Amino acid sequence: MTPLASIPLNDPRVAVLGALHVERRAHIIRFSRLPAWTRTQSPEPAFDLMAAMTSGVRLAFATTSSIVELDIIETGLQFAGEARREATVELYAGDHCDARSLTAGHTIVVDEAKVAFVAGRSTTLRFELAAGAKRVVIWLPQSACCEISGLRLDQTALLEQTSSEARVWAHYGSSISHGMEAAGPSRSWPALAARAAGVELVNLGLAGQCHLDGFVARTLRDGAFDLISLKLGANVVSLDTFRRRTFANAVHSFLDTIREGCPTTPLLVISPIFCPLIEDEPGPVRRIPGGTYLREARPHAREDGALCMTDVREILSNVVERRRGGGDETLSLLDGLSLFGAADASSLPDRIHPDAEGHETIAKRMVEGAFGKGCAFGEV
Repeated sequence: MTPLASIPLNDPRVAVLGALHVERRAHIIRFSRLPAWTRTQSPEPAFDLMAAMTSGVRLAFATTSSIVELDIIETGLQFAGEARREATVELYAGDHCDARSLTAGHTIVVDEAKVAFVAGRSTTLRFELAAGAKRVVIWLPQSACCEISGLRLDQTALLEQTSSEARVWAHYGSSISHGMEAAGPSRSWPALAARAAGVELVNLGLAGQCHLDGFVARTLRDGAFDLISLKLGANVVSLDTFRRRTFANAVHSFLDTIREGCPTTPLLVISPIFCPLIEDEPGPVRRIPGGTYLREARPHAREDGALCMTDVREILSNVVERRRGGGDETLSLLDGLSLFGAADASSLPDRIHPDAEGHETIAKRMVEGAFGKGCAFGEV
């Protein structure tokens, strides 16, 4: 067996992509997709959990090693009475992908009455690679938090830093962008779209937590991003967090903050995809045993300004139109129904979240509608 050598986890030749806060020491790496300073403004523990999940986070390096070993412990999520959400690591060596499931780590178990933590153990993943030099990219699970405690390569292998001239795309959204239902971490719709368009992804899709928080706007304002997109409205309706009057103002304020630091950066607002539960009736919705959702009936809620998806699309269209009329020429709107409409509803098994096929559908249409020639993110 080829002898292996441990690589210090703070070795700068091993790049961490897609995380805006990385705690790196010689024997451990921890991640958050938002900067550390945002923790002091976090509204609830569920937000911190979603930010710590490694959707779009990956390790990248160049090597001649024929073996990569990774010691990793995941913290997965389980709803009581259901299977734990699958956590997968995908290693790309060139275009070849090798996927491995993680099952031994910690588990957070959620039911209606309490949240329990079940301790687990780390897993060693061993990947065998073809001979010769190659770029290795390791995509960490989109549905779990991760700590890495070991990385080993062939003892005599070369290890080099890999660089990219690609544009950096930051995307903010809800669980649909977070992508827990995708077939793997590189197969959420933002990850698929980024790979197809040749851009580097920072995925700020935060399941249940896309509520126009000011600290997220400041993160986008201050980041080194070439492209920014905002997929807004799904959580606003499903959790009933804004009314018609306050939502429009919150979107304007969020955009104002981003434009303070990025006055000409291409900025794309994406309205909600099709959601049969709350298309024409307001939320909130709640999860029920078995993994589906019900809408709470409120017959007169819209009269009081509560929002449904059609309302949100109208408001977002109006906001973008008015701002473009005021001179913001690099602000654009993409109708979410053009990404995933009523004809695609069979890919909504829980009536809210696209399945793996749905993620592929959205990604394909996103590349065409956002990155194509003449589109918001199309190359000049």
